[in-house]
Amino acid sequence: MTFDPSDEPDSHALVRRQRELASLYATAKSLTALGELDDVLQSIVRHAHDLMGTDFTYLSLVADGRLSAKAAEGTISAAFLGATIPAGVGLGGKVLATRRPQWVRNYAASKLIDHDAGFDRLVVTEDLVALLGVPLVIRDEVVGALFAADRSERSFHPGEIALLSAFADHAAVALDNARLYEESRTALRELREHVAVVERAQAIHETLTGVVLEGGTPADVAQLLAGQLGGTVAVLDRADAGHRSGRVTTTVDTAGVAHSVAPIRAGDSYLGALSWSRPAVAERGVSDDMDLRTLERATHILGLLILKERAVADASERLSGELLTELMVGGPGVSPSQRSRAQARHIDADRLTLVLVADSPLLSSTELARHLHDIARDSAGLAGEHLGRATVIVPSTDDDRTAEEVHRRLRRASGSPVAVVGERAVNHDWARAFSAANRCASVMRAIGHTDRGATTGRYALYALIFDADRAGELDRFLAASVGPLVDHDQRRGTDLVKTLSAYYDHRANVAATARALHVHVNTLLKRLDRVSDVLGVDWRGENDLELQLGLQLHRLRDLG
Repeated sequence: MTFDPSDEPDSHALVRRQRELASLYATAKSLTALGELDDVLQSIVRHAHDLMGTDFTYLSLVADGRLSAKAAEGTISAAFLGATIPAGVGLGGKVLATRRPQWVRNYAASKLIDHDAGFDRLVVTEDLVALLGVPLVIRDEVVGALFAADRSERSFHPGEIALLSAFADHAAVALDNARLYEESRTALRELREHVAVVERAQAIHETLTGVVLEGGTPADVAQLLAGQLGGTVAVLDRADAGHRSGRVTTTVDTAGVAHSVAPIRAGDSYLGALSWSRPAVAERGVSDDMDLRTLERATHILGLLILKERAVADASERLSGELLTELMVGGPGVSPSQRSRAQARHIDADRLTLVLVADSPLLSSTELARHLHDIARDSAGLAGEHLGRATVIVPSTDDDRTAEEVHRRLRRASGSPVAVVGERAVNHDWARAFSAANRCASVMRAIGHTDRGATTGRYALYALIFDADRAGELDRFLAASVGPLVDHDQRRGTDLVKTLSAYYDHRANVAATARALHVHVNTLLKRLDRVSDVLGVDWRGENDLELQLGLQLHRLRDLG
């Protein structure tokens, strides 16, 4: 039951998701505060009830082979808190056995779970119908389950499951803190050092929560952890992490440096890993164990933060692409609505003067557009896919330099050859600028320029091939240069244009040209004699350059 922000169907769902995550962050500090276990349990179900919006929520813990309800919010019957069932039956039993979220549309009617007669009577009294349960895991041990229930039949979508799973991870931290605090308080004299370590870990966790509430980034979290734990801390993405087990793992290299890696998850979604490196110690004590637990707890915060950043980034990229398309198809000019929407994104539409198109033989336009969004955000521009091309519109005072800079950044981010070509948009005519840049990108690929950044002006020699306003001039030039050969091929079914193109491609080397065309040298010489018959005996000397250019433009025109 993996959650992907793209599963949300529209912008309203995205806004709801961001609001849910913000609410989740806001509960963090109160949840993680040390206090009585019963108070923490009640706080968990109360916040879960507010966050999920279901009819009621409850929390059950495992003890002596049974799963017992310990706290509830929104229930009808006071007897519900006395509910206890064997740990292997009911929906809770499936959650404990699989260590994964489980749900049913109709609990009483479900044949996929083993029912307990006593609990089924409470189900009728409570009018419980739809039920979602997620595991509470502390140090790789399932200690209970957190449930969200409705009094009508329904399904639970992946977003709800991921949200309750992420909340349960955070709730498990709070539950763990409360348990440790109670144990420490009962043996304060003997465990004074242990209490100090727990409080230190708690302080770090609260500080991390504060960083998130203040709009911090994953890098800020890593920096704060490094300052508190010592050594170096790094956030690894999914590609670099390569670590998907459920627990922190520690290895020691030959230089005596210990490396601990904790996976970052939100529910079943694997988002990367958190790495902590520091000098190894001979014996791991209470302090080191607690620091590892702090590292693991930090991954819960990072999971929520990464989910939020992804949701915001996805929304930003979609809106940027939509506005770019509107400007392209609706121009020239900017409507009041478009101007207002651009200003809301801190973009001055009147300064969007350069349209750039990116092309790569190895990457799709979608992958290129994803990298262009980062460039657009830094440049107060817009990026997206337009007519199948990765496109960005940015402010520019030096178009050649801007094209080269976009190419440099795109090349570095993608790690692949990429061609970037830009055309200045005059009087808000972005569509015409895109058309010129788009056709010029095809020309660049055709002539082998697949890894550079330039403006269309760099390709003035080939301007005829992509400037629709000068198509007549191109027709006249082609008719005067290669027209006789084209006409001869069409009338006689010959291939003189291809023959002469190959001849020039191989620098007038007869043997190499014959090999390339898979013909005998004598056959090639006869074809060249026929070219002389069509163009005149002095074609090699009188109009050689014009003829070569005509052949190249003829070929490029066919490609376009």
